[in-house]
Amino acid sequence: MAATSRRGHGEGTITQRADGRWEARISLPAGKRKTLYGKTRKDVRDKLAAAQRDLANGLTPANNRQQLGPFLDQWLETVVRPTLRPRTYESYQSLARVHIKPALGHRPLAKLEPQELQAFLNAKHTSGLSASTVKYIHAVLHRALGQAVRWGTIPRNAAALVTPPRVVHAEVKVWNPDEAAAFLDAISGHRLEALYSVALAVGLRQGEALGLRWDEVDLTRATLTVKHQLQRLDGEFRLVETKTARSRRTVALPAFAVDTLRAHRARQLEDRLLAGSDWRGDEWGLVFMTMRGTPLDAKNVTHRFQDLLSRLGIARMRFHDLRHACASLMLAQGEHPRVVMETLGHSQISMTMNTYSHVTPSLQRDAADRMERLLRPGR
Repeated sequence: MAATSRRGHGEGTITQRADGRWEARISLPAGKRKTLYGKTRKDVRDKLAAAQRDLANGLTPANNRQQLGPFLDQWLETVVRPTLRPRTYESYQSLARVHIKPALGHRPLAKLEPQELQAFLNAKHTSGLSASTVKYIHAVLHRALGQAVRWGTIPRNAAALVTPPRVVHAEVKVWNPDEAAAFLDAISGHRLEALYSVALAVGLRQGEALGLRWDEVDLTRATLTVKHQLQRLDGEFRLVETKTARSRRTVALPAFAVDTLRAHRARQLEDRLLAGSDWRGDEWGLVFMTMRGTPLDAKNVTHRFQDLLSRLGIARMRFHDLRHACASLMLAQGEHPRVVMETLGHSQISMTMNTYSHVTPSLQRDAADRMERLLRPGR
């Protein structure tokens, strides 16, 4: 039996179906139509009125059926994978799979409420996840639901109305000049001496250092050019472009780093001869490789670095802390912050100064002493 019309004044197109339920149809932009369902005429009339309000405000009425889990899968494959870096896709996919979908994947997108998302994030933080991880989860939700709004799937982004936990950044702990010099002396002759020395000298990120190629190093001019990062994606090593234009940079090398790189290149030639037909280095052309010429795994490098520190009796550090040490040492000796910013590949000078604000008091004291000597000489 066909649906019969039961249209009331000002209600739009409302009909009663053969099964007794009520439905309303509303025209959407681009020639599309949407059908709304309800058990009673009032239910449908209310839904139609809400849809008409959304259209009047420039919003597409919500899709009440689509669930968050399937939508995240669709968004990851059609938006994130083609447009963002592979590592970003992997991290988004992991957060969705491990944290978001088990708790919220069954929820209809249109019914997600800010209070519900706030409770979800609070519970994640309370369960032991760090504030930075919870903030990242929120960022993924915010970005995904923002896409749903742009696609017209939902009328609002509930994640935009949620407050993630505040991330408290611990003060960066770095070496002073004597400690840095002692470290360089202690690692003399170590197989990865050049890797640690270059990371400390010019503040390379770990991926940048491991992705550095010999054709990007000029030992005569004492410079190196950062163009790539080495990443492990789906179990395979890949060289990917650095994230930003600022990250792609040419930096000057101090003499000690040039010397260690020359010695490292000679040692690598010996590795090549010993490996014989097993040598794989020509495929990559990397500065830092295994004895067979394959890329170094970042986790293994970090473990070896920390084992080395333990044997030397030096307090535990991350490999990334060599980068922090470089920046702090440059600032402490009076280098202009812009020089430090360009050496590190920061996108903004504020990032440099905010990260290394712990160096500012000593710089202020040096500036005050110079002002004293300038304005009150001999007093």
